[in-house]
Amino acid sequence: LIINIGGMTTPSEGNQVTNILANVEGIASSKVDISTEQASVGYVPTISTITDIREALEDGGYSILGVVLEDDQPATPHDLKILEWKMGFSLLIAAVIMVMMVPPLLQTTLPFSQDWVFLILATPVQLWAAQQFYASTWAALKHRTSNMNTLISIGTSVAYLYSIFVIFFRNTSVFNNYTADTYFDTSTAIVGLVLLGRYLEARAKGKASNSIRSLMNLQPQTARVSRDGFESNIPIDDVRIDDLILVHPGEKIATDGNVVDGSSWVDESMLTGESLPIEKTIGGQVFQATLNGPGGLVIRTTKVGKDTMLGQIVRMIEETQESKAPVQRLADIIASYFVPIVISIATLVFFFWLILGPSPSHVYSMLTTVAVLIIACPCALGLATPTAIMVGTGKGAEYGVLIRNSESLEIAHKVQVMILDKTGTITLGRPTVTDILTDGIDEEEFVRIVASLEHFSEHPVGKAIVREAGNRAISISNISGFKALPGYGIKGNIDSTSVIIGSKSLMQQRQIALNHLEDFADELSLQGKTIAFVAIDEVIKGVMGVADTLTPGVVETVESLKTNGVEVVMLTGDNKTTARALAREAGIDSFIADLLPEGKADQVKKIQNSGKIVAMVGDGINDSPALTQANLGIAMGTGTDIAMESADVVLVGGNIRGAASVLSLSRATMNKIRQNLFWAFAYNIILIPIAAGLLYPVFKSGGVPDALSLIFGEFGFLNPILAAGAMALSSVTVVLNSLSLRNFEPSKKSED
Repeated sequence: LIINIGGMTTPSEGNQVTNILANVEGIASSKVDISTEQASVGYVPTISTITDIREALEDGGYSILGVVLEDDQPATPHDLKILEWKMGFSLLIAAVIMVMMVPPLLQTTLPFSQDWVFLILATPVQLWAAQQFYASTWAALKHRTSNMNTLISIGTSVAYLYSIFVIFFRNTSVFNNYTADTYFDTSTAIVGLVLLGRYLEARAKGKASNSIRSLMNLQPQTARVSRDGFESNIPIDDVRIDDLILVHPGEKIATDGNVVDGSSWVDESMLTGESLPIEKTIGGQVFQATLNGPGGLVIRTTKVGKDTMLGQIVRMIEETQESKAPVQRLADIIASYFVPIVISIATLVFFFWLILGPSPSHVYSMLTTVAVLIIACPCALGLATPTAIMVGTGKGAEYGVLIRNSESLEIAHKVQVMILDKTGTITLGRPTVTDILTDGIDEEEFVRIVASLEHFSEHPVGKAIVREAGNRAISISNISGFKALPGYGIKGNIDSTSVIIGSKSLMQQRQIALNHLEDFADELSLQGKTIAFVAIDEVIKGVMGVADTLTPGVVETVESLKTNGVEVVMLTGDNKTTARALAREAGIDSFIADLLPEGKADQVKKIQNSGKIVAMVGDGINDSPALTQANLGIAMGTGTDIAMESADVVLVGGNIRGAASVLSLSRATMNKIRQNLFWAFAYNIILIPIAAGLLYPVFKSGGVPDALSLIFGEFGFLNPILAAGAMALSSVTVVLNSLSLRNFEPSKKSED
């Protein structure tokens, strides 16, 4: 069950909601995501109900804005419009009061003080618009804690209640003939400005979560299904596994499945970040929301709903944004201590200026206390990390990089060694014909003869040769007398011609002269390639080199990693000759060959024991222990499910470039977090002393320049209204700084 929660805007309030839910009988688990203002709740329906959860949250000062069922799309916050109304009302009232205060417009026409009008105008702001601050403060108080709203509640209440006190006791001995002023303009303006900051934060956070929303919007709403010989358009939610989906040229593919008829090119850039379309033929795998090209396809559904690749991507991003990075937990801890410290400082400031302040000291002590409470609100501190992580993970998804949790995003920028598995990671994982040299025969004819014989072979080399013939559109011929020669090769007849395909030793055994082809074959062997000699009627006619070719982009990836100071190591079970040749081709300086599957995790551990942070990239079941052992496990999205489940990062579509992108994205995100935390702390460290009256000794003789009098008044005390504006501005600045991550490009070198 996913619940949209109202009144929850700060990390400390997220912790309060977590505590409230933990105390509801029947709730087995709960996870609160402050960035989306949602809570994911696991509960036992026979013990607790949604009503019980609602009552517990309302008792704690929060509300349920909506419930999202398992198969529903997450709802957007419904209180944004209410927040807008409260903000506008508060700022309007504050403006009206300020205008009326300049000349006493009503004072000469009213039989009573116009301050009573100000009280009437300010009261709805304090009791309605500021209600969420009081509710949150009360909820925190019941749990014997405080939060950022505590500072706002106390600050505005002091200004509001003091103003009421002035109305009733202005002409008494309490003020000793001093002309006391009311500060309803201060209380209403502070509420309005804080709400303005919250409103802008909510809007900005909505932009930050656009990556998830845009991904979800990519899903087609209907699918053209063929059932029992009839075609019909049905809602996407009604599609079942094993349904036949018809996809016309230019349409989005409705769900994950396998092609059973037709061929086309499919644009999978929304999943992989790769702009080039991928050819799809019978047996090929396709994914929901990818764009079909010029051909028609018939697809048999394999996954529906949240089990599709798109659904998994959305779920993974949501889980990442719900998790907390260590640096965010540190910020939460600091914020939890910060609030009571600020209240203590404000109390000391109040009594200090009450005793030693300029006359009337009780006015200046009150205003200074309000300014300290408002300007110290650490909203920017609470937003510093989650907003950057939200934008960072969403940006990663655009480039086919799925990050499972915030800890992984944080640790990625620290990686010193990147270990790459060979097969399926550095290489495509399937042999490919790389070299052909013939002697006295046309190359196309040579390929036809070899492929015709290899068509009956189960050996990977044979399959590679048959694929090569298919790529060249060469048709194969009928053969007879096929026979496998285990460990050596194969032989057979095409019409009346005998053909032998095999190793050098097979040719020597048959006493077939290799001629000048032997030198070419030896050179290919040094490159780690498998060699296939071909003899027709006992005469050598050509040689083929077969190898597992590099994954597109691996050379650029290795170069990018090395440029950013990351050591790259290749692990493989192949022999050293093959490993050395492949490492050289990929630009990798270090490799470890002849490894058993269990040896990969040991190698990861060995490098870790030298004090280095290690990332491991792999795709197979045998890579899972190493992926788990590494500080950062990165799985190729084309690999096995178990490898992807063992990894911290998944590269959708097997785009190896993502291995470098995740490190640069982490660097960029952590830089934003550091910048956000710096400005949040610097803001408080600089402005709290000013709000507390640090400038009074400078301006105590009444020397505040006219240009600064609006800010610092007569004696250098900060105007509480401007304190509220600065506090709101700091929060918005942090969010906007995080949003600048949307300009991230993985090709750019990132600096720590």
